[in-house]
Amino acid sequence: MLIDDLREIQARHGYLPEEELISLSERKGIPLYEVHGVASFYPHFRLQPPPETTLRVCTDLSCHLHGARHVLETLRETVDCAGLDQWDVSETSCLGQCDGAPAVSINDRSYRGMAENRLGAYVARLARDGRAARQPVRRPANPGLIDPYDHPLAAESLKQWISGDAGRLVETIKDSGLRGMGGAGFPTGVKWDLVRETDAEVKYAICNADESEPGTFKDREILYHYPHLVIEGMILGGLAVGARQGYLFLRHEYDREREVLARTIRAFYSAGYLGDDILDTDRSFHVEIFDSPGGYICGEETALLEAMEGKRAEPRNKPPFPGTHGLHGQPTLINNVETFAWVPAILQRGADWFQSQGVNGASGLKYIALSGHVERPGVYEIPLGTRVGDLINDYGGGVSRGRKLKAFAPGGASSGFLPATMADIPLDFKSLSEAGSMLGSGAVVVVAEGVDMADLARNVVTFFRNESCGKCVPCRTGTAYLVQLLDTVLEKGAEADTLEPVADVAEAMELTSICGLGQAAALPLTSALRHFPAEFENPRRHGANRHTEDVRGGSDE
Repeated sequence: MLIDDLREIQARHGYLPEEELISLSERKGIPLYEVHGVASFYPHFRLQPPPETTLRVCTDLSCHLHGARHVLETLRETVDCAGLDQWDVSETSCLGQCDGAPAVSINDRSYRGMAENRLGAYVARLARDGRAARQPVRRPANPGLIDPYDHPLAAESLKQWISGDAGRLVETIKDSGLRGMGGAGFPTGVKWDLVRETDAEVKYAICNADESEPGTFKDREILYHYPHLVIEGMILGGLAVGARQGYLFLRHEYDREREVLARTIRAFYSAGYLGDDILDTDRSFHVEIFDSPGGYICGEETALLEAMEGKRAEPRNKPPFPGTHGLHGQPTLINNVETFAWVPAILQRGADWFQSQGVNGASGLKYIALSGHVERPGVYEIPLGTRVGDLINDYGGGVSRGRKLKAFAPGGASSGFLPATMADIPLDFKSLSEAGSMLGSGAVVVVAEGVDMADLARNVVTFFRNESCGKCVPCRTGTAYLVQLLDTVLEKGAEADTLEPVADVAEAMELTSICGLGQAAALPLTSALRHFPAEFENPRRHGANRHTEDVRGGSDE
């Protein structure tokens, strides 16, 4: 794979020298412009030698709410005053550490809770020792997460179903009502049935572990604490659809999770749960980790496939769908981390068990990442249908610092914003869809009183503009236009007709963009306009700097 070749070159040199790219082009018979096209597309690759030290501050939704801009400005001032000319300080997209905001990447390693008053000490130690002060720390997962096994390698569902009827296995998943937990919410059993019924000698199963949307980190916790459930779910899915090869497409910032996954995969092979002739049957399934070369767009399933095939991660036109024409043109099952993780429990406990878990008219269980202005950010397992207000107060300990709730994003950055008056809305697919939002990536971001919603909308739309792959015009130009419009509103205030084009631009993006990024990119703005219209009339009277917390006394967790 071209991505692996480029990664190996960068590992040797620290970047991609031109002569190495020319040699790779000649050796592989790939036109040099194609090699350059791939190398320049992904943020993980460097075409120039890296600076002595790189400091990247996440400035996206959750970190933005916790004063990331102040952190960025302080870092720049500190580095400039210290005369560290070979250091590079800049902003970066979400690092997946939303429960430890604000987050900073130091030489590609993530650090959490970077308070302003401690940045000077970090910089001084880094300049002296050539390394950061400490290893990154992760908040432990909620202790109530379900683990149906007494031992991580029990694999009871695999033992039960290895020689069972694949059709009945798929029907069990259908009957459970399990839906895709990565954002689309497509019925899992229906997707499995499509791949199973497609006739082909070669099939693949892929776990999409490239969660990169601001506010979203639930899969990170599942991968770290319960990797055995994910791997077992992949094996069961692969065997059910007739695949013999699986790949776990992993976000490249998740170094710690990669170590745990690699160790778990080795243990599965040693136990006879992976490889040829699993558990002394004629069934075979292999799993490899594919490290993402970076970029939010890689989370879109067809862009993911393009990356794995050594191309730019630009979404494909659909149909055909991956279920019939996926990796290398073969039928491919793609589900996200949480979806696969639920499979072993459902097959062991039954479809009725999963169906019975919801509340307020919903069915099933869900992992939710909770961040923003909340006392106890983290990952929580909840019954689907739990009301947002109950999640914030009963699980998260309420809005931080005793403030009042102003707004919330119910399903990650792309779900838009709903006002505090809607905090009784159940977290389920149907209720949120009817409210003009979505359960999305399973991330609730809490916004306290005092936040400038026009500024917050600009922050999120800017993320989508920066992460757009640029393939289709509606997304590429639409996101840029909306950011430009919001810049004007925030700097000069809105005239009566300033925001009139928003509805038409949003509709055009939703109807004509190739993938979900462009289709949902305007929702943060349109939802904020719908529920907080006064904030766009003259944003300056709401306070230009009231969107962030004072992080000068925070922790360096």
